[in-house]
Amino acid sequence: MSDKNFAERYGPVALVTGASSGIGKAFAERLAAMGLHLVLVARRVERLEALAARLREERGIQVKVCQVDLAERTAVQQILDATKSLDVGLVVSNAGFGLKGDHSANDPKAMTDMLMVNCNVPMLLAHGYIPRLRKRRGGAIVFTSSVEALIGCPYSTAYSASKALVNSLGEGLWAELAPDGIDVLTICPGATDTEAAALQGIDLATLKNVMAPEQVVELALENIANGPVYICSEHYKAVFEQLLSMPRRQALTAMARSMKK
Repeated sequence: MSDKNFAERYGPVALVTGASSGIGKAFAERLAAMGLHLVLVARRVERLEALAARLREERGIQVKVCQVDLAERTAVQQILDATKSLDVGLVVSNAGFGLKGDHSANDPKAMTDMLMVNCNVPMLLAHGYIPRLRKRRGGAIVFTSSVEALIGCPYSTAYSASKALVNSLGEGLWAELAPDGIDVLTICPGATDTEAAALQGIDLATLKNVMAPEQVVELALENIANGPVYICSEHYKAVFEQLLSMPRRQALTAMARSMKK
């Protein structure tokens, strides 16, 4: 699909959560290059304002900045209220974060916040925007999940569980909304070069086949109509296909041993 056809089908306005860095920022930059106007959502407003100013100047588009803490109960309603006058045709629910290590060592508040950001926000964003997308007779919703949604991942248990909800949400909505001409795609990146890895204590230099956020976004947008789920990395697709072909107990035990090392 050409950039012009993409903008005509999914524009004029795209919403991107978690747009201050990583995959969210890459979504914003690529969609701006395709000619879509943007609503950018994150907590770090200074980063959003800098990104918005640059995209307005470079791409000649309109950009609305929404500083929202997505862990708050009112977060989604704030976004819906801020965009009620805009014709949002593409919703990119990208914001999320993870926790690594022994589950019993995780901070309870951090886990609660993670569920709000990773699960509650995409569920309620979809709930809020579906009537608008139906009214405009088309559009798309993109959820950023993870390959860790494909099986319960030891020492990443809560994060893995939260992303499993995102996959199920995306699959169900893909089937529900197909008759309305609304595309739903859930992307499952593998290792990606973002700030999130360092925040979780992951040294990307120790991982194979690390993708750039821009690669993930390009593949996501190329496959936006090929839902319900798209695994962005061929390497991690092969790894998880092998795991899923094993007896579940054997796969989980092997993963736990590997992660503990």
